[in-house]
Amino acid sequence: MKVLVGIKRVVDANVKVRPRADGTGMDLSNAKMAMNPFCEIAVEEAVRLKEAGSVEEIVAVSVGPKVCQEQIRTALALGADRGVLVECDDPLEPLAVAKVLKKIVEKEEIDLIILGKLSIDTDNNQVGQMLGALLNFPQGTFACNAEMADGKVTVRREIDGGEQTLSLTLPAIITTDLRLNEPRYASLPNIMKAKKKQIDITSPDEMGVDVSSNLKTISVAPPEERAAGVKVETVQDLVDKLRNEAKVL
Repeated sequence: MKVLVGIKRVVDANVKVRPRADGTGMDLSNAKMAMNPFCEIAVEEAVRLKEAGSVEEIVAVSVGPKVCQEQIRTALALGADRGVLVECDDPLEPLAVAKVLKKIVEKEEIDLIILGKLSIDTDNNQVGQMLGALLNFPQGTFACNAEMADGKVTVRREIDGGEQTLSLTLPAIITTDLRLNEPRYASLPNIMKAKKKQIDITSPDEMGVDVSSNLKTISVAPPEERAAGVKVETVQDLVDKLRNEAKVL
């Protein structure tokens, strides 16, 4: 069985970013970049399935600029077998990414697709669902547990107020939630081995995929700063403020 894992290059989760002065986007100059945390969970789950004997090959795919090879190498060091970079310098909307992944899935004859439920930079939570619609594959989103058996994958997913268990017939799509697993660290020997693993580089044009955007960012601005709190002398003062200023009573 062959698994495709999606990889996205994002700003490190510990870095605080700011909008550009002209409001056209985020200022990422000199910012530390890393693999999207939910993509790390997707890689870990694919590697665990391979270690359990359910998967034969893991293909790590990233769509973005040339520097995304760094994150693909990280996935290879964690246990992926080879990588594919669809090189594109312009930011792509979720539908364009889903179209690119669809082409790769069809070309590689992928049996299982594991993606992070969202990326921490755009927070869209759309690629997995759009890809499922394009391929007409069953999907288990927000997965907190996944098990392979008898040509099917059983996914336990988080929903409002509890959990739901789905049995998906392959080929299928899983999007990962935080509770699915805890990603491992790459060992030094595996980091060295990853340097020799294959990364194929292509582009949307070579694949015949139209990635023109239908979305336009009008402006980017930081949230309004929260006003400082005040101390009250008595309970009556507190009630008065809640009733007349906050208007919650």
